[in-house]
Amino acid sequence: MDFLDFSFLKLTVLDIIDMLLVAIIIYYIYNLIRGTIAVNIFIGFILIYVLYYVTEALKMRLLSSILGSFVSVGFIALIVVFQQEIRRFLLTIGKNISLRNRTWLKFLFKKEELEKNNMAKIKPIIDACKTMKKTRTGALIVFAKYFDQDAFVNSGEVVDAKISKRLLESIFQKHSPLHDGAVIISENLIKSASCILPLTENDKLPPQFGLRHRAGIGVTESSDATALIVSEETGEISYAQQGRVKMNISFTDLERLLNKDFN
Repeated sequence: MDFLDFSFLKLTVLDIIDMLLVAIIIYYIYNLIRGTIAVNIFIGFILIYVLYYVTEALKMRLLSSILGSFVSVGFIALIVVFQQEIRRFLLTIGKNISLRNRTWLKFLFKKEELEKNNMAKIKPIIDACKTMKKTRTGALIVFAKYFDQDAFVNSGEVVDAKISKRLLESIFQKHSPLHDGAVIISENLIKSASCILPLTENDKLPPQFGLRHRAGIGVTESSDATALIVSEETGEISYAQQGRVKMNISFTDLERLLNKDFN
């Protein structure tokens, strides 16, 4: 048999695969926009489409013609309004492919050697965070897999220096001219400091989140970067990824997250 008969449905194997793929895409899109203002915008789009078809059925010509003008450019409007979410969706696909490639590399090289090399890279960051947590020094460190000069250099100061505990501590020291902004780490270097980042539009964040947390979350919404935030008020360490934030993480968790995302 080339199809399954459920008395009222006749589904081929390709139909089932088609529905599964659509379900997976919807699931990924939902994960990307969940908890953001994009959910309300998406609901607004759906309501306009439903209202258009209702007015069409009721022969309400004036209202249906107005809504029809909007519906006719609906696809373009979706691209314009959800450009950040579409960008994140494509980056997620690329990231998953990249992760699979790195998994294959572990079969070619010794796992212990890779972990040892990675630990040498992240140890200065963890040691600096321990000091800043103790002294309650606010910090925002962004780990960018691809360094965008237009986005980061134009809003900050070029550093291009080796990652070190003392350098990170001196940048975020309260009287440093570079402390009020983000440090961007990419290609195993501190690429720039005092960078201005886009703030998140998520209106459901805890009220204690200040500009530093909102900027850290915002940059992870618009790119595949991750962000490490040290609170100036409490010394609490947070970790943002894909628009979501893990609060009050331990140094063991921080090491695990950096080992996974920073390489």
